[in-house]
Amino acid sequence: MISVDIEGYRFQFRAAAVVVHEGFVLLHRGESDEFWALPGGRVEPGEASSSTIRREMAEELNESVECGELLFAVENFFVHASKRNHEVGLYYRTWLQATSTLLDKSRSHAGVEGASHLEFRWFAIERLGEVDLRPSFLRESLSRPVLSFQHIVQQG
Repeated sequence: MISVDIEGYRFQFRAAAVVVHEGFVLLHRGESDEFWALPGGRVEPGEASSSTIRREMAEELNESVECGELLFAVENFFVHASKRNHEVGLYYRTWLQATSTLLDKSRSHAGVEGASHLEFRWFAIERLGEVDLRPSFLRESLSRPVLSFQHIVQQG
């Protein structure tokens, strides 16, 4: 994974899936996190970022997905676990298979990341303002009637 500590920052290169279905967006969080984020993970050296999404969804949920166009290029600066982070993220429109059990919006879905447990849940796009979603620009950007490419610099 591309993640390195440099000059007091953890730099990482992340790819994320923007899965929107029938007015809902799929989010996930780690078992110890109080905030939600788009599913995805860190890009491996030599790996295309869209391939990262396919790999992460297969590893974490045993799901096959299709990646579409790049929606967001994000420079994200934040503090997590008392560590300053500088993250570059590429967020792609992503589709689940029509037969996926993950499309069930009535419940949370369990996933794994190594030894850690993940929770995946659908949130109504119209109610994202009520969700602790990070990076926070997503609450507004995902609520737009048409998703189109944006370059975002997120501080904090």
